[in-house]
Amino acid sequence: MKLLNIAFKFAFGICVFFICTQAKAQGKGDLNWTKEGNSYYEVSGGEIVSIELPKSERKTIVPASILSLKGLYQGNIKSFQFSEDGKKALIFTNSKKVWRYKTRGDYYVADMTTGTLVQIGKDKPSSSLMFAKFSPDGSKVAYVSQHNIYVEDLQGGGSKALTTDGTDRIINGTFDWVYEEEFDCRDGFRWSPDGSSIAYWQLDARKIKNFLMINNTDSIYPFVIPVEYPKVAEDPSACRLGIVEVNTAKTSWLPVPGDNVQHYIPRMDWIPGSSEVILQQLNREQNVSKLFVVNAKTLAVNNIYTETDKAWVDAGEAWKWLNGNKEFIWLSEKDGWKHYYRISKDGKSQILINKGNYDVIESSLIDEKNNMFYFMASPSNATQKYLYKTKLDGKGKLDMVTPSVLPGTHSYDISPSGTYAFHVYQNANLRPISEWMNLSTGNPLTMQGSITNQLGKSHPPKNKVEFFKIKTDEGIELDGWMKKPDNFDQTKKYPVVFYVYGEPATQTVTDTYGAGRNFLYAGDMAQDGYIYISLENRGAPAPKGREWRKSIFQNIGRLNIKDQAMAAKKILEWSFVDKDRVAVWGWSGGGSSTLNLMFQYPEIYKTGIAIAAVANQLTYDNVYQERYMGSPLKTKEAYVLGSPITYAKNLRGNLLYIHGTGDDNVHYQNAEMLINELVKNRKVFQLMSYPNRTHSINEGEGTSEHLALTYTKFLQQNCPAGGR
Repeated sequence: MKLLNIAFKFAFGICVFFICTQAKAQGKGDLNWTKEGNSYYEVSGGEIVSIELPKSERKTIVPASILSLKGLYQGNIKSFQFSEDGKKALIFTNSKKVWRYKTRGDYYVADMTTGTLVQIGKDKPSSSLMFAKFSPDGSKVAYVSQHNIYVEDLQGGGSKALTTDGTDRIINGTFDWVYEEEFDCRDGFRWSPDGSSIAYWQLDARKIKNFLMINNTDSIYPFVIPVEYPKVAEDPSACRLGIVEVNTAKTSWLPVPGDNVQHYIPRMDWIPGSSEVILQQLNREQNVSKLFVVNAKTLAVNNIYTETDKAWVDAGEAWKWLNGNKEFIWLSEKDGWKHYYRISKDGKSQILINKGNYDVIESSLIDEKNNMFYFMASPSNATQKYLYKTKLDGKGKLDMVTPSVLPGTHSYDISPSGTYAFHVYQNANLRPISEWMNLSTGNPLTMQGSITNQLGKSHPPKNKVEFFKIKTDEGIELDGWMKKPDNFDQTKKYPVVFYVYGEPATQTVTDTYGAGRNFLYAGDMAQDGYIYISLENRGAPAPKGREWRKSIFQNIGRLNIKDQAMAAKKILEWSFVDKDRVAVWGWSGGGSSTLNLMFQYPEIYKTGIAIAAVANQLTYDNVYQERYMGSPLKTKEAYVLGSPITYAKNLRGNLLYIHGTGDDNVHYQNAEMLINELVKNRKVFQLMSYPNRTHSINEGEGTSEHLALTYTKFLQQNCPAGGR
């Protein structure tokens, strides 16, 4: 239920990065830095070039004369990577979607020494290759096609299958629907450091039931679209890890303790420079996380680290190694805050790096040479984000790197050497602006291109987005933003529209450009005379500590809803708010929150627009729901009490429900269950179904425009704009 809200941020313009136009290394959302860290790669002018800092000197790496051999050009290169020696480039093109992202396509190897361009896996179906990557010595390329792993010898030795049992349900080297959606797992294999073998995931989805979506429009006779989808209380795919020898294609299965159906393995990688694999295992309830180190030669298994939580433990990040690969850093909430620890490979030494009552939002750079750890945090304002640093040995103080004169949200793409950084700054009233900077000095590379220089030329809007805090009668303080109408008159009363998400997947109240904007509104809400507000309830992933985030455990649909409603009651006491014109809307988890608010607090919310909502929590996938709500075999009552369908009989106001019939994430089944309940209780509402549209409801000519017009007309008719 989280992905649509991330898509919202892009639609708002929050993630406006110039690097969006650049080809990047596969699987990375950052700059494609060179190994040395003083340059980065991009596709420009029909060739792949490096840009050397600080003077932005351009050097051709893969000339257009090579790329043009197969008709490759800037627009159709999805990403690229280089061999270790830098003499070959592996280019990803003709990409196609697998569920959410374009992770399958065609691959070509450009050899800068010979001036050739050769297609990899050309005997495989078009656009079927996934996650191709060079071997450590650059002599081979491994890839996945149709759920099998292949390796191709670049010296003319041909290709061979390393696995042969792949089917639509035996999945080698990649993942099933729920692993991709909820654990962010896509690339499912790793070359060993010596290039002799490959470690990979195998998922057995043969016992996963198909959810059947019906396509009624693309042929005279309808047909079904099956999706392997493990719903709440249904077993997940069996998961195991194998190490396959490249020469023999023989797989050895890692003897990880525990039932491979009742446990998940969301993370795995080789320990650099070794023959050992490290992995994270989560139990079915996701409240016990174990890290194992497995010797690939002896298959000896060692549980080096265990963490438990009364609620849940998140899947970890990629391992970052230090001290000659004898230690790694690991994110944990075990002291009540999201902090990083440096942990020895045997788990016997654990050192807290970040000390203090604040959350680390994300790590940015390990500067081992200077004993420094850079990370993003915002100790005093959960709506913002800044760069901080502290000593990597845990003996340092919290030191803010971002200039305090720039309040808002910052992001930094730091070079591997720690010398340079690409810095982006934005806030709710400022479009993202960027600069190149020298990280060690904190100075921009040029004053002309500095953020300070650009700020001097910016013109903030007259009607600014305002941030506020509001405390409920229970003493819970919520962050919020508000966009008032243009030409606001304090003596008049205005309609208020609440935008809500409310679940653990994403924040809505952030000091980023796009806050206060409603991209679904066909017009200008502020100009028309609406107050637009969003509130951040407990359970949202804001940097406010473990208790704030995990208080929602087994309480989705209740605690978050109560927080929103109690805060809304306080807002309705404001003199300029019209209590009779109160609307709420949201998408996905926000659609679920909208329904619950309309049904549980009908005296507050008069109009609601719910899009792609989970009406019955027992219909959603097992990984998400069981993580945040516990096992329904133990806590089914919590699922029932948190589901909008339970309260549908209380509807009083005006409801518009919108859903795509081809939604593989939140199934249209939710709409039909809710419709039945509303009909049974004689509750009149409006429904807009979009045939074969997915969770994003943006496929097909005119769809996005139609959705916006439908949304806007319903809101204007049932919650009229303007001061009175």
